[in-house]
Amino acid sequence: MRQVPRLWLLVVLTALLSGCGYNTIQQKDEAVKAGWSEVLNQYKRRADLIPNLVKTVQGYAQQERQVLTEVTNARARVGQIQVNADDAASLQQFQQAQGELSGALSRLLMVTENYPDLKSDQSFRDLQAQLEGTENRITVARGRYIQTVQDYNTYIRSFPQVITAKIFGYKEKPNFTVENEAAISEAPAVDFGAPAPAASPEPQSPPPGN
Repeated sequence: MRQVPRLWLLVVLTALLSGCGYNTIQQKDEAVKAGWSEVLNQYKRRADLIPNLVKTVQGYAQQERQVLTEVTNARARVGQIQVNADDAASLQQFQQAQGELSGALSRLLMVTENYPDLKSDQSFRDLQAQLEGTENRITVARGRYIQTVQDYNTYIRSFPQVITAKIFGYKEKPNFTVENEAAISEAPAVDFGAPAPAASPEPQSPPPGN
């Protein structure tokens, strides 16, 4: 019996793998990795802006040490995380840390409303514009990543790709959770055009004897 040439075996094997979605799984897996890299790049971009932002605010509002410290500490915690996007616990920790940083930034930017000289400083206004643009980029990158992971997970759960995925060890990937996604999506307010609302007057105590 004649042996089938190796070339024909490779052709048949390639056809079988293609028909079972192997090549498409590879493409979608690479798309997820690329999407995650972009998410990290945009979060890093934001983190890189924070030292200059804190320094600028500190020059006008040294007494706001608590909020300045909160932002600095939150940024440090983000930098300490070794995130693995394929691990649900690691991704959740990353989300939580980024959410805390977003909250600290929001509080810092709210405080700046009390300092008109700071709001008119050109360096601060440049940082404002960069931060606003970065927050928008984060939202876009995160949204694309969520969609890419959903597409990948749906594909490897479908038949016959599910068989191929199990054979080659491809598993569903964790994604941003609804709770953490909502928290992180609350981007810091960076519009300083409107004046801060005036504080409500405290009620006056009635004169003695009334």
